[in-house]
Amino acid sequence: MTIKVIRDQSLPMRHIVHVRNHILSADGTLEEGGNDAGPSPHDLYDAAVSACKALTVVWYAKRKGIPVEDVQVTTERDASEERHGTYRLAATLHLTGDLTDAQREELLAISQKCPIHKLMTAVTTEITTVLG
Repeated sequence: MTIKVIRDQSLPMRHIVHVRNHILSADGTLEEGGNDAGPSPHDLYDAAVSACKALTVVWYAKRKGIPVEDVQVTTERDASEERHGTYRLAATLHLTGDLTDAQREELLAISQKCPIHKLMTAVTTEITTVLG
């Protein structure tokens, strides 16, 4: 799969992200010199793990017949130590439905096994960048 990012020259920093048939806007914050015309790359990174947790819980619950009605994930970022090697995300899983305590704990556990969580914490990612 190829992701293409194209600059929108009508704004100082905004770029348009093309993923398959989807189009997203990415921009810097006002403090960074952007117009906040879309999520920042850090926002997209944080959103990736949040969305993965939610989708994983829904997929698992359907597969196991667990009666979850709604799944929401709230994620808070603490980037205060990022330059020292630690980037903290605190995710809170909000579940509704006629769930037992055991089912709620099972869904919490499965959310921590979502592919993006694993990718961010247990996999070495190698990135190469070349001129085109």
